[in-house]
Amino acid sequence: MSFEPGRPLPLFTSHHPGGRSPITCEYRCGNACAHPEPNTSDNEYFGDVIKAAISRRGAFKAGAVVAAAAGGLTALTGTAAAASTSDTEAAVKRPERPIPGTDYDPVAPNKLDAVTIPPGYAQQVVIRWGDPVVAGAPKFDFRNQTAAAQEKQWGYNNDFTALIPQDALGIRNLLVCNHEYTTELHMFPADQYDPKNPTEEQVKIAWAAHGLSVVQAVRDPLHGGLKVVPSKYNRRITLNTVFEVRGPAAGSKYLKTSVDPEGRWVHGTQNNCSGGVTPWGTVLSGEENIHQYFANSAMVTDPVTSARLKRYAIGAGESTRKWERFDKRWDVSKEPNESNRFGWIVEIDPNDPNSTPIKHTALGRLKHEGANIKITEDGRVAAYTGDDERFEYLYKYVSKGKFKKGSGAHIRRHNSALLDDGTLYVAKFTGDSPAAEIGTGKLPSDGEFDGVGEWIPLAAGNKSFVDGMTAEEVYVFTRQAADKVGATKMDRPEDVEPNPVNGRIYAALTNNSDRGAAGKPGVEEVAPRKANKNGQVLELEEDCGDGAATRFTWRLFLVCGDPKEADTYYGGYPKDKVSPISCPDNVTFDSRGNLWVSTDGNATGNNDGLFSVPVAGPERGFVKQFLTVPAGAETCGPVVRDNLVLVAVQHPGEDAPSSADPQSHWPDGGTSQPRASIVAVWKKGHFGLVGRIGER
Repeated sequence: MSFEPGRPLPLFTSHHPGGRSPITCEYRCGNACAHPEPNTSDNEYFGDVIKAAISRRGAFKAGAVVAAAAGGLTALTGTAAAASTSDTEAAVKRPERPIPGTDYDPVAPNKLDAVTIPPGYAQQVVIRWGDPVVAGAPKFDFRNQTAAAQEKQWGYNNDFTALIPQDALGIRNLLVCNHEYTTELHMFPADQYDPKNPTEEQVKIAWAAHGLSVVQAVRDPLHGGLKVVPSKYNRRITLNTVFEVRGPAAGSKYLKTSVDPEGRWVHGTQNNCSGGVTPWGTVLSGEENIHQYFANSAMVTDPVTSARLKRYAIGAGESTRKWERFDKRWDVSKEPNESNRFGWIVEIDPNDPNSTPIKHTALGRLKHEGANIKITEDGRVAAYTGDDERFEYLYKYVSKGKFKKGSGAHIRRHNSALLDDGTLYVAKFTGDSPAAEIGTGKLPSDGEFDGVGEWIPLAAGNKSFVDGMTAEEVYVFTRQAADKVGATKMDRPEDVEPNPVNGRIYAALTNNSDRGAAGKPGVEEVAPRKANKNGQVLELEEDCGDGAATRFTWRLFLVCGDPKEADTYYGGYPKDKVSPISCPDNVTFDSRGNLWVSTDGNATGNNDGLFSVPVAGPERGFVKQFLTVPAGAETCGPVVRDNLVLVAVQHPGEDAPSSADPQSHWPDGGTSQPRASIVAVWKKGHFGLVGRIGER
């Protein structure tokens, strides 16, 4: 093959909001931000409903009283909801020592080609792209890759990471990770890969590099670190792995293809972004930017099918990767239902390496960032998930059956089935401030962006609650169902997780460059900034703290960006003391309930990172940067334990046009190609032993 290596692509001149590389934008999400968002519905938003602000404010205050009685939002701020920021700061005496779990010297923003951590901490690369996973895996060879090898090796662009203990002390663990997408321009040597004419073997390598990996990892309890070991649990799940389709849309006519005429199984999973560990020990993973892999929707002539493909932004012409040349499943003009078989929450059981992964249709089809579980007051399962695109929605699913405690195979099967029969909801948010106070670059007069909300039912089992749509249409074309019921258009709702200590729900709303643009939805209290480049973190309190509730109160916990800017807010904490944070993506919690946030596309111009922030007490909102990732990389999948932190470092150096001129040499240094990897960080304690994270 002969062509000019490393030549820039036209996409390098495209508009890319925030700090993200245009190469990343093209290969991760099909350059979504450079195209019109697929949600063109005219359902109402804040500007149309603010007329009832006074009555809503009364409802919120009543809800706040309930929340306070249950240890909810207002009780934990140390001040009334209506207090101003200055009043809050004056009323609270700052502690002499930081909140446990956050006591470390913050890392300064930087642009280094390294993982930077606080003084007194150590780090280790646990596993990197191409490292062996299953028996017989060859040593990674960048210039001589094969699909057969990649099927046995750690996949590309690791994202969500789970560490599931196999013993009481957490010494032996199952490390589970998503592999979100492939960047072929960096994945292959520049003199071997022609983006206009990929080879069949290169395409098959990419299929094998997607999916998930499971490895057994042993922690050194004395000296720190995590070591991957050979094990019967080690497993690769790829685009060649068979998945079972379950739930109310299994067998739907919209899921049937020439290869699967019954619509009950799918080859593979792709664009797996974030996820969650269930209370029964399995992993939920979200299929996100699936649209970019499919081609030729413009050739579909049926107007109804065409509209559905457009609502999910399925590609009109040829795809970036050209997979449709080698398998018709990626060509929707030939297999119009194949794209409907992606965009689900999938579940894998890492404890059973022989188990068949599942696609759960009851949780709806959208660009799932992930899903996380909260047990309701009466013992059912509530799963929270966000649709990661501009002006999309926040969802919840509540099971019909009840959760059983335990970890055996029978218990896992029972609890997994809870995700196949229940009610799917979408969220509607209402603010409590006058419209004139929103979008000014300042806080409302009550000192916070806050209000009330409701969960609108979409479907339960075989019953639809959406006019003009059957239940199976609701599950397969969930975005259109949410449009019809008037859900609130959000600023890219990504990771949504319940706090295991205070029970509240936290959602990362990454950004929205089109908020308030001509012809686009304007500002509202839950999305108060035009051209929102920095994002916010939402804090949601279900009525009585119950995941089965259909109403909630909410507030913006963080309004991110440069703390010197007037339009930022850090939970009421003095802004001159916090670390700047931009584009929140993933959230997690430590054992004390402190929130940890990882970022994607830092619009402040510095490398992405991981941040801690207390959600209660006098340091509520005190954001501190714990680490930064290398040049061009994204911080993904944080895991925070008392004595260990894990992050997935994704797409290091991906701001280069190709692998011919790498802009990062992390993690191996020298002149090596960058490789996405998992990094472990721990505190160096007394006498060379491991200390506790965030404690002196």
